[in-house]
Amino acid sequence: MEEVSHDRGEDRVVTIPIVLSLARLLCVPVFLVLLFRHPVHRVAAAYLLSVLGATDWMDGYAARHLHQVSNLGTVLDPVADRVLLGVAVVAILVDGAIPGWVAVLAIVREAAVAAAAVVLAALGARRIDVQWVGKGGTFALLFAVPLFLAGHAPDLSWHHTARLLAWMFVGPGLVLSWYAAVTYIPLARAALVERRVESTA
Repeated sequence: MEEVSHDRGEDRVVTIPIVLSLARLLCVPVFLVLLFRHPVHRVAAAYLLSVLGATDWMDGYAARHLHQVSNLGTVLDPVADRVLLGVAVVAILVDGAIPGWVAVLAIVREAAVAAAAVVLAALGARRIDVQWVGKGGTFALLFAVPLFLAGHAPDLSWHHTARLLAWMFVGPGLVLSWYAAVTYIPLARAALVERRVESTA
């Protein structure tokens, strides 16, 4: 959840937000091992995924309040979000804990935004800052996904509550995520136009 800044420290590569984003990426294999190699640890996998989702808020908070916004952090944060959410959704779809249509909507959205970012970068357009509505959607989905997983664990005493909470998070998460994706289109066009103007100047 980092915001763009032009502080003198924006080129730093070692900050709390960057460490948190890297931790999210490094813990993805741990989540997969817990989920597939040790099915009895499905609940542990759900808890780990919830903690990793919470770090998405923590790194943004640290960046703003500790003045640790950096160029690397503004790129690494959304990358870590997409990798974590994408891998988690696919894994839990394979596990059978999440409805197929929910997984498809989440995966298609993430793939489309990631592809658009790659195309813009290849065309030399400026990077488009992460939108708060999109971050809100991702944050909700990062809580909904582990809740679906917890809801699929009958040995968990509150699995019915987890399932209910999952549906409460996934609706707003999908709506906000897709709204952000749609509003990304005019921003992408503006970035391309700006690039063309600069190249002909």
